[in-house]
Amino acid sequence: MSEAKTVAIIGAGPVGLAAAAHVLERGMTPIVLEAGPEPAHAVRQWQHVQLFSPWEYNVDKAAERLLSSTGWNSPDPHIYPTGAELLERYLDPLAGKTILKDVIRTSSRVTAVSRLGFDKAKTRGREKAPFEIRYQNGKGPETLRADAVIDASGTWFSPNPAGVSGLSAIGEREVQAKISYAMPDVLGKDRARFAGMTIAVLGAGHSAIGTLTDLTTLARQAPGTNVVWLLRGNDPAKAFGGGANDKLVARGELGAHFASLVASGQVKVEAGFPVTHVTSTGDRLRVASGSGCCGRHVVVDELIVATGFRPDLSFLGEVRLRLDPAIEAPVALAPLIDPNEHSCGTVRPHGARELVQDDAGLYLAGIKSYGRAPTFLMITGYEQVRSIAADIAGDREAAERVELQLPETGVCTRGGVEGGATASGCCGGPAPTVDACCADDADAKAVGKTGCGCS
Repeated sequence: MSEAKTVAIIGAGPVGLAAAAHVLERGMTPIVLEAGPEPAHAVRQWQHVQLFSPWEYNVDKAAERLLSSTGWNSPDPHIYPTGAELLERYLDPLAGKTILKDVIRTSSRVTAVSRLGFDKAKTRGREKAPFEIRYQNGKGPETLRADAVIDASGTWFSPNPAGVSGLSAIGEREVQAKISYAMPDVLGKDRARFAGMTIAVLGAGHSAIGTLTDLTTLARQAPGTNVVWLLRGNDPAKAFGGGANDKLVARGELGAHFASLVASGQVKVEAGFPVTHVTSTGDRLRVASGSGCCGRHVVVDELIVATGFRPDLSFLGEVRLRLDPAIEAPVALAPLIDPNEHSCGTVRPHGARELVQDDAGLYLAGIKSYGRAPTFLMITGYEQVRSIAADIAGDREAAERVELQLPETGVCTRGGVEGGATASGCCGGPAPTVDACCADDADAKAVGKTGCGCS
């Protein structure tokens, strides 16, 4: 019976906490394993960012019901929160003031998932064996047994490297001290690192654009700060977004503002610059594209790599996964989100059927379920885990039912165009939009002064 089921949830971010709330409502027992020292550890890394989506798209219904019992006051649904406000007004109360506080284990990094007594190759009787989850905490290795596993561990701590081939650029690992990934807080806690420096930002998604926008603000405040945009593709306009045509207004405004910064010369653009080498030259960095005889290079003080994220699948090596070979998303979901193929229109709501793996009872959820695809809305993850919890409880009708209406934003791409967009604008504008608040952000995740609601 569902009441006897234990569900291990990996990750205490927005989607992981929502999963726990839905599992509780189904009369099952959630155990949430969070690698960080506090719930929503990844969100704390981008709390300086304002989300693209308003509160109405960032609060899960089951979580809201839990919070309501504590006297929680819901935020104005039309306001766009920052990551810090998401924590203060929603995630911290949810994790600390509701019954969820008793099921979250922090500083508990999952190192492996398997079927108890079954290696990956053994089949007979496999579906009846519980899952064995191994994790590491301050006391040492621990083991948890569960009837089902929801992996909502996100992608924030698995950023893509600078190299154009999906590998680290030659020399990248040796100069890590001068490289930042994703979205450093250039106007806040990381200000001293970048003020008065020449900084290159690599990437064409909203994380890159948001960071570049903040760096131009820093340049106006701190003399000697210079901003260089390294773009793998040849057309900067593809990164400007859909402007007024974007259904997520804050995202459209970011792209339009950034276009004006580029036009005014506040950002130096190096287009057609696929990075191949990053090496030291004195106390600076030499970032190069192409071969030594025929290539180009820039010399900078700091490099920010904002080229997206990828899922960490290392601890899932002993379970049976069925993932798309290109974007590493569940095979049933991949055609809906593949930036190589997906064109205009909303990524339809989806749930347990698309997310379950070959080991029945194992589900990928949240931004991790999107693999390397650069598109995600937090509310999509909430619908995923609502369906998954119903499926685990045996309520197939509820698992199949769609309970979500998404804003009409879509990915506009054809034929693997970099940056997830075509210049001709199948979405009715010169540049396309993306189905999520994040683009290269798994894009996690969030962006400059206008970011995303990602897990």
